[in-house]
Amino acid sequence: MQTDRVIHVVSAHAEGEVGNVITGGVAPPPGDTLWQQRDFLARDGSLRRLMLNEPRGGVFTHVDLLVPPRDPRAAMGFLIMEPEHTPPMSGSNTICVATVCLETGIVPIAGDETRFQLEAPAGLIEIVADTRGGRVNAIEIANVASFADRLGAALEVAGLGTLTVDTAYGGDSFVIADAAALGLALTPDEARDIATLGARITAAANAQLGFSHPREDWGHISFCQFAGPLRRDGATLSGANAVVIDPGKIDRSPCGTGCSARMAVLAARGEMKPGETYAARSLIGGRFDGRFTAAAPVGDRPAIAPRIRGRAWLTGTHQVMRDPADPWPEGYRLSDTWPILPQG
Repeated sequence: MQTDRVIHVVSAHAEGEVGNVITGGVAPPPGDTLWQQRDFLARDGSLRRLMLNEPRGGVFTHVDLLVPPRDPRAAMGFLIMEPEHTPPMSGSNTICVATVCLETGIVPIAGDETRFQLEAPAGLIEIVADTRGGRVNAIEIANVASFADRLGAALEVAGLGTLTVDTAYGGDSFVIADAAALGLALTPDEARDIATLGARITAAANAQLGFSHPREDWGHISFCQFAGPLRRDGATLSGANAVVIDPGKIDRSPCGTGCSARMAVLAARGEMKPGETYAARSLIGGRFDGRFTAAAPVGDRPAIAPRIRGRAWLTGTHQVMRDPADPWPEGYRLSDTWPILPQG
């Protein structure tokens, strides 16, 4: 057996969305902050290609790298690698990382409820874990401040005409489109069409609307969220969504940053209030429960402090290797499974 890399991985998914966690074999990237380390991973690309490209990964794969935290209050830091982006925050990945840390003993389980903090590039994330019975039953995360950016913006998309969309930030940046207005029922059989359409809308939104975070160096829209109709039962709102991740795949979970962004839009419109719950469902039926309190404004934008609750499961442990004689040492992509990003 010949290899010049041995990377230790614990595989996991949160409500269906893969979020594998590198626990050893990779030195922390250079940078004084996790944001700078994120920048290095995005710029360098070698670890991203090795872990995300075939034959070791695929367009459905997300990978999280554990790193020492810079903030002494955090038990662990982590950097997120998605198919095309290296985002500042991800709800499903955070839930996977928290579950892996607890189930592997990196963070000790402390009775029926275990509290600790993780550090993402976007900032500190409080974790409240249901650990009854000595296992992880659910994870609640306190996400970063989230806000609506544009409400009711006009967006021209070739072949669709003029859409009315919202843009928002929930730890990452979103363009949010009304699924029913586009004739989408948000059912599994629509997944390919939703993915293709979402990639086109994201490209158009970046070209025509753009996004600029008031405080962070984040200047693009990452995702398109198709928002289904909401039903209200007392203080609970419920509904389906489908979030399209570049280059054109569906988030199998309800998307934690997407739920945060949607709640920020609902709050901005007065359609959801602090103390109410948003029960979000994905195309495969995964569920996140969201709620929020008021937060300090982000720049000139009113903001909320979202909390997202969901579940994750470990699916295996393995070692990733690279044979020096492999003619594709960092893997490969083909457009049959890795879509070509549309241009805006």
